[in-house]
Amino acid sequence: MATRDYYEVLEISRTADDGEIKKSYRRLAMRYHPDRNPDDASAEERFKEISAAYEVLSDPQKRQAYDRFGHAGVNGGGGGPGAGFGGGGGGFGDVFSDLFEQAFGGGFRGQDSGRGADLRYELELTLEEAALGKEVTIQIPSSATCEVCHGSGAKPGSAVEDCTTCGGRGQVRMVQGFFSVTRPCPQCNGSGKVIKEPCANCHGHGRVRKNRDLQVKVPAGVDTGDRIRLNGEGEAGERGSPSGDLYIQVRVLPHALFERDGDDLHCAVPVHFTTMAMGGELEVPTLTGRAKVQVAPGTQSGAVFRLRGKGIKGVRSKLNGDLHCQLQVEVPVHLSARQKELLEEFAREGGDNIQHPQQESWWNKAKDFFDRMGL
Repeated sequence: MATRDYYEVLEISRTADDGEIKKSYRRLAMRYHPDRNPDDASAEERFKEISAAYEVLSDPQKRQAYDRFGHAGVNGGGGGPGAGFGGGGGGFGDVFSDLFEQAFGGGFRGQDSGRGADLRYELELTLEEAALGKEVTIQIPSSATCEVCHGSGAKPGSAVEDCTTCGGRGQVRMVQGFFSVTRPCPQCNGSGKVIKEPCANCHGHGRVRKNRDLQVKVPAGVDTGDRIRLNGEGEAGERGSPSGDLYIQVRVLPHALFERDGDDLHCAVPVHFTTMAMGGELEVPTLTGRAKVQVAPGTQSGAVFRLRGKGIKGVRSKLNGDLHCQLQVEVPVHLSARQKELLEEFAREGGDNIQHPQQESWWNKAKDFFDRMGL
């Protein structure tokens, strides 16, 4: 079974605080506890998975490493289902410690499925890179199959044997009173196999830690939250088992000019008040170059010009989105004496002949308000 995302396992968001993590863990642990589901084998696996997720997410340091590198960032690959019930966050002991400490002397560790853990890598992109696509090189800290023993974990020339304690099953059953619990075999740690002569290079694990560079082709139109899945590029499996997958989590960085809304882009454009008053041609930026907009005389601040097809073509879209440019009047500062004189002359010459439709509408509403309030 592939190792699932720990946030998904605990049914919480990636921004959940410690209280939310603990509350969700307790709820799910009570629901899937093996003693409450004696005839459901899947409940025990689910219970192990929940506890493994809580052990990581309840520890701030482990959670930070997991958020950055996924399962590779914790415990040399991040356990997986059954990675343990102890840990810095309290985990299993918060809910069931008294019961199991008395009956069995503590928690237990689940069986490793052998398949390599899935990895997560957060890829930061600029808006231009996300919109147009890009091929990037990323470095992944992960496990690779040992080249000396070819993943078997045994010294070249020696054999891997079935565990005599569990008969190769990887599990043993313990009974005490009315409790019956299946535990990973303590002799083989749940693998069902015993290596009498471990490989000196990987110490019997069948894999070694290794950073590797990987070329990733990012499709055009991706957005924050999108995932790119690369099959078989995760952690190497133990002793020749299949590798996990790599999930590239996309995060688009804020842009100095544009804000993205789906496939559309929004841009605020400062404009001189004389251009708004008398009209003229205005140059605005787009992701692929420059465009020109004709401003009609008397255009008001806040007017939005829509440039069709100048947005982004999303990964699942057939057409490009639009670019929405909002014009904002910029009031000049640090006027010279001559400029002040001209503006004063403009104000004197204006009188009642200059129309200010927004101002007139606003004052009419203000007068109605004053009348209703008796002010």
